Amino acid sequence: MTDVSSEFDHADALLRCARGEHDALHQLYVYEGARLLGVVLRIVKDRGMAEDIVHDACLNIWQRASSFDPDKGSARTWIFSVARHLALNAIRYRNREVTFDSHDPEDDDQDERFQHASVAEDAFDWQTGQRIDECLRQLETERRNCVLHAYVDGLSHAEIAAHTGTPLGTVKAWIKRSLLRLRECMA
Repeated sequence: MTDVSSEFDHADALLRCARGEHDALHQLYVYEGARLLGVVLRIVKDRGMAEDIVHDACLNIWQRASSFDPDKGSARTWIFSVARHLALNAIRYRNREVTFDSHDPEDDDQDERFQHASVAEDAFDWQTGQRIDECLRQLETERRNCVLHAYVDGLSHAEIAAHTGTPLGTVKAWIKRSLLRLRECMA
């Protein structure tokens, strides 16, 4: 079975982005763009919005690549967490959209509190991403790859079985048991 994440050196791409090498971002987008779009689309459920978010995620990845710390998790997890955070923030903003006819000074206080909350949520999401990465590393390689194919790549159980040459029932059992182990590890 092929480990999708080993086919592309995400950490090297981030390092090259941090050095200002534009083709590194392009290669990252070519390799992960469709999967990023799939993850974001499942969150926001609007293709146009998802495409905008992936674009913004690529800009954020480019601008923040130097802040990636390999001691805190994998580069691929970091990349997907950037896109996921933007998608979740877009949903939050969309759900909080309110139009006002006049400017109210109390709104400024609300905006400031919301910005602080957003920073705290991003920090929580980053820590959660690190924890998930640690828990995923505890799974056997085949099972971890099945979970990643399902929840990062967006493949169905049948597609994973065909891709890996593993019986469908085995793939389903591995994913089910792996999710239980991940839940226990995250608790």
